[in-house]
Amino acid sequence: MAPHIEIIGRDRCRLGESPVWDPVLKRIFWVDARAPAIWSLDPETGDQTSLSAPDMVGSIVLGEPGQLVAGLRHEVCRVDFAAGVFTPLTRPDAILAAERLNDGKTDRAGRFVTGSQHHADGGTPEGRLFRFDRGGICEVLEAGVEISNSICFSPSGDRLYFADSLRQAIWTYAYDLETGQVGPRETLIDTAPLGSAPDGATVDAEGRLWVALVQSGQIACIAPDGKLERLIDCPIPFPSCPAFGGERLDVLYVTAISDSGGRLKTDHPDGGRLFAIEGLGVQGIAETRCRL
Repeated sequence: MAPHIEIIGRDRCRLGESPVWDPVLKRIFWVDARAPAIWSLDPETGDQTSLSAPDMVGSIVLGEPGQLVAGLRHEVCRVDFAAGVFTPLTRPDAILAAERLNDGKTDRAGRFVTGSQHHADGGTPEGRLFRFDRGGICEVLEAGVEISNSICFSPSGDRLYFADSLRQAIWTYAYDLETGQVGPRETLIDTAPLGSAPDGATVDAEGRLWVALVQSGQIACIAPDGKLERLIDCPIPFPSCPAFGGERLDVLYVTAISDSGGRLKTDHPDGGRLFAIEGLGVQGIAETRCRL
């Protein structure tokens, strides 16, 4: 049976990204990086609200119940969504003015792993992949990055997935869940033959990656060994990031882009709206709450 796809977001985001399901509130949260805001939707009632962010916001993860943790342009903040309060927690060392935090996820031990993007204008890109631990401890896991994306973790937490989108490949690393240290970088899949850079990604309970192919307008399902298992055509251009949610974690929520401020722009009337894919026959896994 073909999956059922429905556009459910009420508003068009300029740069929708980073959906995350809160199983306590039973709401899907996501961000608009360019018109800086965090959005929230109850899929059962259709109730949708937003909170303006004080700066560009690249990603959000679950914090303590009732809270989120957000990577803004140059710092990581705790967010009390109901109260509308952003509280700074930490920031990367010596972050560049032209560098900003982008995609991010929580590892299975509660650390915040987020990457930055840095457009080099012909020079060497200086974006990085960071791991934040309690106490504001920050370690660089990868350097020389232009656009950090596709960050997610295997179900057991022993593999980290990551991409520099403009290199059109998803990488994987052995990940020590106890220490947060990474092993050598390996290439999981080259996405150039699929006609797109990889954008955001998530994993299901069987360890398969679900990746937004932003340029081709598709979601790819990739096995842990790098084999392409499935391609799903999206109803609107520029899908940007998927996340599993719903009561049984069997709905794939996907954000989209209407105007990235760069090369990705569409006049499609539903461009930038959140959509949901049901009937995939798979389940996701609950995201770990961040313990910064």
